[in-house]
Amino acid sequence: HDVSCFNTAALHNLLYLYFGILCTKMNEMEVERQIENMCRFIRQEAEEKANEIQVSAEEEFNLEKLQLLEQEKSKIRREYERREAQAEVKKKIEYSKQLNEQRIKVLVARENAIQEVLMEAKLKLRDVSKNPANYKRLLTDFLVQAARKLKEKTAVVRCRQVDLILVKESLEPARKQYAGLFHEEAPVLTVDQVNFLPPPAQTGKDDEMSSCGGIVMMSTDGRIVVKNTLEDRLKITYEANLPVIRARLFDNEA
Repeated sequence: HDVSCFNTAALHNLLYLYFGILCTKMNEMEVERQIENMCRFIRQEAEEKANEIQVSAEEEFNLEKLQLLEQEKSKIRREYERREAQAEVKKKIEYSKQLNEQRIKVLVARENAIQEVLMEAKLKLRDVSKNPANYKRLLTDFLVQAARKLKEKTAVVRCRQVDLILVKESLEPARKQYAGLFHEEAPVLTVDQVNFLPPPAQTGKDDEMSSCGGIVMMSTDGRIVVKNTLEDRLKITYEANLPVIRARLFDNEA
């Protein structure tokens, strides 16, 4: 009976120990399972968060890349527009320069043409004095005009040396014509026989220091001078009729 009781108690203790160990192992397994679940949950959360961060980073990267691309495009467009504007300005400047050069060439050509006409007219003036009768009448008219413009009681007349005789012969007719035209006493005219106008040009030569004829009248003190030479009359006629000359020479130009 004692042995039996001992065996029963030992068995109870053994079973209790066995079930205790079994429960401990079951708790450890549950803990490990829970820990594993928690680790798996944390990993999943981390992966999802990492994915969100990566997606967000990619979106930010793409947005920033797009902005940078647009900035570079805008910069390139501005640079292109600047260079295009510079090229256009340079083109206009070059065109204006060429246009001005052409205009200057045209103006120079026109001026040369006018001067040629003027030179031809001056060459023809040399023939005026070759007809003594006509030239004498012209000298008389020149003397009257000069005396009227000078408006002095006495005056000195200067002429070419080759015209000295004709001018002397024209003095009295000029004084009579003056008195008849203006109804007043004509001035006393004296011919300068010391100082003369330049001589006629030699045949076939263009001498600027020559004279085609006419007279110069001055006050006795030499302070007032009226030039009435053929060259001076040509110059006055040229200046007065320059618009007409240009119109006739160049109106038909394109």
